[in-house]
Amino acid sequence: MKITLGFSPCPNDTFIFDALVNKKIDTGNFEFDVVLEDVETLNRWALEGKLMVTKLSFPAFFHSLPYYRMLFAGAAIGKGVGPLLITKKNEKITSEKIATSPIILPGENTTAHFLFSYAFPDAMHKIFLRFDSIENYIIEHPEALGVIIHENRFTYKEKGLHKIVDLGEYWEQKTKLPIPLGGIAIQQSIDKELAIEINYLVQKSIAYSFENYPAISDYVQKNSQAMQEDVMRQHIELYVNHFTHDLGPEGQAAIEHLYEVYATLHREENKKTDTLFIHR
Repeated sequence: MKITLGFSPCPNDTFIFDALVNKKIDTGNFEFDVVLEDVETLNRWALEGKLMVTKLSFPAFFHSLPYYRMLFAGAAIGKGVGPLLITKKNEKITSEKIATSPIILPGENTTAHFLFSYAFPDAMHKIFLRFDSIENYIIEHPEALGVIIHENRFTYKEKGLHKIVDLGEYWEQKTKLPIPLGGIAIQQSIDKELAIEINYLVQKSIAYSFENYPAISDYVQKNSQAMQEDVMRQHIELYVNHFTHDLGPEGQAAIEHLYEVYATLHREENKKTDTLFIHR
């Protein structure tokens, strides 16, 4: 069976799927047709149900529930992993300033956008760019503020930028739950038993990569956009953890709560969290 599979070229995703897509593990009767794209492109595709299995941000997942359910493996959830709001100016930035400044965000459907809006609901001047262009935009436009994700958490200080607030930390303080950033969703049309098999293969792929860690595979390196190895490891160690292997009760609870908040903010009546995950 051929499965279309989309994920990002970021080290955490390539680390997760390396063994699966490069047949370092036995994938049985499955063949994976892989597409590497930035997460906001994957988010937009998910709204159309384009891929059979896809990485996506949780707000995009909630919006695409007519098409998808969430696997228990492959998610980016944790504590201390959230997006950061940054500035070029080394000065105190007030809530009033944030409300009136241009805010550069890594995609309308990202969890970063959701968490920013959760913390600063009055901010209205939003500009959406690819995540890897936000730092340079802030450097060139000091009046703007930016929300950064992925490896930019490890590089913004080197570029003379300053943290205003950790948006993930804000979420954790308010909810006492880890932050659900993104997960792996599978089309509802795929048979339950096949979905469970694919979930198991993702777990096997993760386990294989950890068995060979801290070595960085050629697949991770070639897709990392010339990232330094220490940054790749920081990236992997921050975003790949026990929740990635299996959500467990705490991970599920965090996603369910995020969905409830999302549904309330979007005035959606249907908050049935039993429709979020594959059944196993």
